[in-house]
Amino acid sequence: MSDRAELKGHFLAEAGWGEAPRVLVAGDASNRKYERLSLNGRSRILMDAPPEKGEDVRPFVDVTNQLRDVGLSAPEIFAQDAEHGFLLIEDLGDDLFARLIKAQPSLETPLYEAATDVLLHLHRAATPNLPRYDAKVMTDFACLAFDWYQRGATGSVDASARSAFAAAMEEALSPLDAATPVLIQRDYHAENLIWLPDRHGVQRVGLLDYQDAMLGYPAYDLVSVLQDARRDVSVEVHRAMLDRYIAKTGVDAAAFGDAYALLGLQRNLRILGVFARLSLAYGKPHYVDLIPRVWGHIITNLAHPSACHLTEFIKVHLPEPTQDILESLKAQCKTIPLP
Repeated sequence: MSDRAELKGHFLAEAGWGEAPRVLVAGDASNRKYERLSLNGRSRILMDAPPEKGEDVRPFVDVTNQLRDVGLSAPEIFAQDAEHGFLLIEDLGDDLFARLIKAQPSLETPLYEAATDVLLHLHRAATPNLPRYDAKVMTDFACLAFDWYQRGATGSVDASARSAFAAAMEEALSPLDAATPVLIQRDYHAENLIWLPDRHGVQRVGLLDYQDAMLGYPAYDLVSVLQDARRDVSVEVHRAMLDRYIAKTGVDAAAFGDAYALLGLQRNLRILGVFARLSLAYGKPHYVDLIPRVWGHIITNLAHPSACHLTEFIKVHLPEPTQDILESLKAQCKTIPLP
């Protein structure tokens, strides 16, 4: 038995769940793993986040408390061992929005309305103490498209193009820093949302994977859920949710639309780089299959007047993800070490 298995067994025994059968539920793009435990008709989820692999459960705990304090359905935490990276949390079930909509497409509109209403509720709450997701930080993340996608697709990073893009991107994003920030979960999408129909109002949406939350512009999580890297949101629902948010907040529609496109561009460039990195450095080539959808979001955002001046930096220096490029990214799986 490994040392980590022994630590896990001790943690569960201390929590009173040492005899519970465990079933792997899921991993994700990080090094975290999740197991479902069942005992005497009850269930819990074990989060296993190894600190030696760079994981830290403390941000998850902090943001969980903030979300629950404002009346949202983040999972209750029953036991924790932050030193060793274990949490025993509420089991919110398996009814992921993505899974429900695939089985019953008519649910797309009501589920996305519920997801949008969660953001409306959250953005009315007091601003917590979290780091800022400002123009500088966002630009650094957008540059992952050069650091990993360009590198994997062309064999090298064009440092001059990366630098020029970074300067232009930060300049474009900087005006958004003046807006009053809100808590942004940063990975708010249909595979991180669970439907809880027995609850009421915004509590019907169970929340997952928000440990990277920061303070940012209010459009960010709306972009995240509507420009999903993992599923296609219908054009009608996309438009309706934008309109719903704008109508219920009274924000200036033109200014919000400008920010939405810029944030969409930033977010999808970051994802483009992250998905390439997951194959090249971490040996997870299946994320490459999602890149064409991400590229489509990038092109859509570049068509907006607020982002179109960045087109040359993207289309000239980041090649379109053709089948040959996608296969090359997979063929290079786990061949490029992290810096």
